[in-house]
Amino acid sequence: MSSLWYPAGACRTVGVVTTTTTSAPAGAPPRPLGPLGLFTLLLGAALPMIDFFVVNVALPAIGSDLHASAATLEMVVAGYAVAYAVLLVLGGRLGDGHGRRRLFLCGVAGFGVTSLACGLAPGAWWLVAARAAQGAASAALLPQVLATLHATTSGERRARAVALYGSVGGVSVVLGQVLGGVLVAADLAGTGWRAVFLVNVPVAVAAFGCAWRAVPESRAARPAHGDLAGTALLAASLTALLLPLTEGRAAGWPLWSVLLLCAAPVLAVGFHAVERRRELTGGSPLLPPSLLAAPEIRRGMLLGLPVFTGFAGWMFVSAVTLQRGLGYGALRAGLTLVPMGVAQFAASVLAPRVVRRFGGRAVTLAAGVHVAGLAAVTATALLGPWPRLDPPLLAPGLVLCGAAQGLELPLYYRVLLAAVPARLAGAGSGLAATVQQSCLALGVATLGSLFLALVPGLGVREALVVVLAVQAAGLVGLGALGLRLPRVLD
Repeated sequence: MSSLWYPAGACRTVGVVTTTTTSAPAGAPPRPLGPLGLFTLLLGAALPMIDFFVVNVALPAIGSDLHASAATLEMVVAGYAVAYAVLLVLGGRLGDGHGRRRLFLCGVAGFGVTSLACGLAPGAWWLVAARAAQGAASAALLPQVLATLHATTSGERRARAVALYGSVGGVSVVLGQVLGGVLVAADLAGTGWRAVFLVNVPVAVAAFGCAWRAVPESRAARPAHGDLAGTALLAASLTALLLPLTEGRAAGWPLWSVLLLCAAPVLAVGFHAVERRRELTGGSPLLPPSLLAAPEIRRGMLLGLPVFTGFAGWMFVSAVTLQRGLGYGALRAGLTLVPMGVAQFAASVLAPRVVRRFGGRAVTLAAGVHVAGLAAVTATALLGPWPRLDPPLLAPGLVLCGAAQGLELPLYYRVLLAAVPARLAGAGSGLAATVQQSCLALGVATLGSLFLALVPGLGVREALVVVLAVQAAGLVGLGALGLRLPRVLD
């Protein structure tokens, strides 16, 4: 996110009264989601996640071809990330009111068009603008995935679908790194870096056709009216938080970044006050404060903090370590992480069974496995032939980390969405994705900055060990939080 070294470079209803979602015609329940519809939704979710990471591999080539400065290249990344995160909740609410399938189709189409604009960009600032528009299209697309899963599945089918959704993020990171390296190196038809964007276009066309046929429509029974003030304040508060986190470190933390960070909590308080007043007076707030008041939702948001900050910090630090510390190229670095991605996908498939057996203790189990994986990576770095470590030496620790992440991500979504009523499925999905993106930015800004600050004095290996120890401490907290979750998670 904030650095050119960023890698390849993210149910039952408890305690609330649910309202049945409807599809056209109004009042009719949505038809069940079939296998092709599920595949299409997961493909749609993978598109913005892969694109979030794949572009970073191409940044050096983009800078050379378009004569872009480092600051401009940072904006290529930050423009997408900020627009994506800022508009996620709004995208979810628009889906609640106007139809989640409709917004999904609009988002997929927009993603394809903006990917084409990125691939044909004649200059650096054209690319920055196209990337911001691509982030906005992703924000319209992504919340509809979880919301549709929430509205069109139930019981064990929902648990399996959410588990697969949770696996998409981690697998997309690895796939983004490998795909980016392959496409840039292959230079297909002389397209060079442009291929990382142009490859999205046929995939988006296929996803649009499948969604038109197989994704059922669903929407809230009582569509919400517009909330211009809430939308503006949420956008302002998230921008004030995320823009400094993604750009501030690379720019040396200038005054504007500090001022924006100071303004972020003030804007957030103003947003909460406006939303609370709107809800109390019978309006339709963008993000109802009563939604955030549910203990299950607050607990789920708290789970996301160590999961996503640690994940982002790990991916940032591993990219620097593999490429700068061990001398790997971008493609070899991406392939090194393949065992982690495979283990993550396998664990996510097994996640429903693990939850049935261990309940909330599955979070503690995942945290323990994750700490063991970090310890294995640390031992390999300290005891292995540094800096001539071959990828197979790192594989055991990476497999453990991937397996843990394959459990952590579905559990995050499962716990957070447990208390979301069906009528607010879009808002809840937008909230879940916003927490994820904000924590990803926070992870790079904190763990990434700590790592880079330690490298000059300690070296890459020692800095890696310190950062992994900090991440392990966060996972210990995650494990303790898991002990407070219910024994049964339906």
